[in-house]
Formats: sequence, C-alpha cells, structure tokens
Amino acid sequence: MKQYLIRGKRIVTVSDKKTIADGALAIKDGKIIDVGRWQDVSERFRQWTVIDCKEATITPALVDCHTHLLEFAPPALFPVTKETHLLKGKALLLDSLSAGITALGEQLCGSPNAHFSIDEFKKAVVDIPMDVSFAATSISIGFQELAHFTSVTKTLRVTKQQLMSEYVIEQLIEHSDYPGENLFLNATPANFLETDVPRAGELIYSEDELKTITEKFHANDKKIGVHVAGKEGIDLALRANVDVIHHAHGITKEQMKEVAKRNIPIVATPIGGTHLRPNSPEDIVQLVTNGIDVSISTDGFLPPHKDATWLPYSDRRLKGPEELMRISHLPMKRLKHFGLDENEILALLTKNPAKILGKAARFGSLEIGKEANFLVADGIPGLEITDKTKIKQVYVRGKKVIDRR
Repeated sequence: MKQYLIRGKRIVTVSDKKTIADGALAIKDGKIIDVGRWQDVSERFRQWTVIDCKEATITPALVDCHTHLLEFAPPALFPVTKETHLLKGKALLLDSLSAGITALGEQLCGSPNAHFSIDEFKKAVVDIPMDVSFAATSISIGFQELAHFTSVTKTLRVTKQQLMSEYVIEQLIEHSDYPGENLFLNATPANFLETDVPRAGELIYSEDELKTITEKFHANDKKIGVHVAGKEGIDLALRANVDVIHHAHGITKEQMKEVAKRNIPIVATPIGGTHLRPNSPEDIVQLVTNGIDVSISTDGFLPPHKDATWLPYSDRRLKGPEELMRISHLPMKRLKHFGLDENEILALLTKNPAKILGKAARFGSLEIGKEANFLVADGIPGLEITDKTKIKQVYVRGKKVIDRR
C-alpha cells in the first residue's frame, strides 16, 4: 500500500506531541504525513485504507547505535568460513529486525577472522530492510601482547605507530558514516573473558596523539567518537574535545557535569564492553538526570560482565541486539520512578541513538515528514515489554517487514 492509516490504542511519538490516546498515523510513500487523534486523522483521510491496531501501542522503531554484528560476531557464534561469514552476519541483522530494531550503528574494527573490506561489508547489507551506518575504527585488544587492528587494513595486525599513520587516520575519516568508537582509548577485553585479556584498560594514546587525530577528523567535517572507560581515560577524551563518548564506564559526578556542559552524548552499554563494571541502572539515571543525551546500546555480541549483577542473566553466553529491551528495562523503570515522561524515556532507544547516527531528521520519532519506521506492540519497548514476541509488527519506510499478529 502506498498510502494508509494505522490506528493504535496509543501512539508514543517521542516528540512534542508525546503520547496520543486512540491515535493514528497517516502513511504515504513510506513517510508519515500526519499524526494525531484517530478522530481527527481519519476525518482528514476518509477514503484511505485503515489498519486497525486499536488494542496495541505504536512507537518509533528501535535504534542500536553500537554493534559488532558483521565482523566479530559471526565467527564467535558460528563455525563460519569466508564463504558463510557474511550470511551469518545478515542473519544477525534479521534477528535484530525481529526484535524491533530498524537502524544500527555497526563498528568495523579490523578482525583476523574477517577477510572483507569496508565496501564489501556495506554492500552485504543493501538488501536488508534496515538502515545500517558504519563507523570505521581501530581497535586494541588487551592480550598479554597488545593486538592492534584497523578496519582499513583488514586482517593485518598493525603496530601502535601504524595506528597513528597518516594513511590509517585518513582512511578512518573517509569511511566513517558517524562517530562510533573510532578510537579505542583503552585496550579492550572485546568479547573475551577477563583471563584472556590481562592488559584490558591500558591507555593507548597520549593526549597529544589524541588531539592530533581529533583535529584531523574535525578538519574534514567529521565527528569522532571514542571507546573509553575510567576517570583518566574520560579526562583524556574531554581534553581532546571528542564528540561522542562510548561506554563511559566509571565516569565521575564531576565528569558528568562537564559532559553535560559541553553537550557530549554518551552511548551507555550495560552488558559490558570495557575493563570496568558497565553502566548500571543507577549510573544511567545519573547520566540522564544530569542533562546528558544518553543512548542505550548492546555493543553486541558480548558476554555479560561478571559484575553486572542487575542483568537478568545466569550465564555468560554472548548477547546481542535482541537483548536491547531486556538490558534497558531496569534503567527505564528507574527513570519512570524519577518522574520522566515515557516519551523522554523511550528516546534512549529511539531518538537519541538516531541523533548519534546523524539521522534524527529521518527517524527515531513519529513526526510528520519522517520515515515510517514504527512498531506495533503490546506495550512500550523496554519500559513495559522486554520479550521480542510482544512486538507484533515492524514497519520500515511504511512496509511491514515483521508480522507476529
């Protein structure tokens, strides 16, 4: 259908219109052309086909702005070869779509198990009904002997000096769609267990080195994001004027105030991702109540951090984007307790990560002129529901791509 109305018991718009009881969207050519009360919208579009979901909640589709689905996850989850690697990656994208996620921020770091160029990864997703943005990054893994890789040198292990080379930095700048974790300021545990990565947490860059790289990104009109945890690393990121902070595990109250003052967004990863305890529900509440734009992300696929006792897992198997609602549930409930409106809370999974991707003008909220990326569900994702089977339908640019009704 090129044009239709869809009606819901309530529409959580994540916009100035907030939640509309007995609401409707008017969709034409994949865009939202009207949103409001059913009585008003149906009167304006009397002849249009109606999809009646009046017992369901309609919300913006979810956005996970920090994932590792195409490069690191396939060989970690499945015995792939080069011939089957990207097939598994595409299957993971579809799993994410079935969990209500229609936009992803995919990190390409360079992996010894992935023999593909950035262009090949980008080509692999063109037939998936999702919006995938790519961050070209370098990575330093905290093995006993630090292992450095970059997405622009593919499977080649590089030296610290090569991480700083003009060629590598220029290529990272050129191929990055958005400020993901372009640089790992700390050596990462990646998706290994703690015993495998004893040097996780070590700082990789000096202040002068980081400032030089940041200035190059800015000179090319590109924003830069960094993987960082711990007071020393976060101070380093702030002094170098980075644009987005990913993880921010261990951030202090003073640093929160500085981050808020500079309007630097934070991508929180409650499952893990660094050498420190990840963002707890209380941490996320503090970030939000300090006035920081927070996005919650899975950083999938990761094993749940051993100290993340608030997570609903009894095992340390790798978790991915299908867990976004589950890991967001406690912080979202705490924010509701603190008096935030459900639209402000849902923004952590929709509008805020869309901003990180630089695509908030296209999706992340249900507003006139935006793409019709929305969910028909049994409740508000993350806040009221955590089971992906409670998401009954997923629409991308007005087309239904998942249907459980």
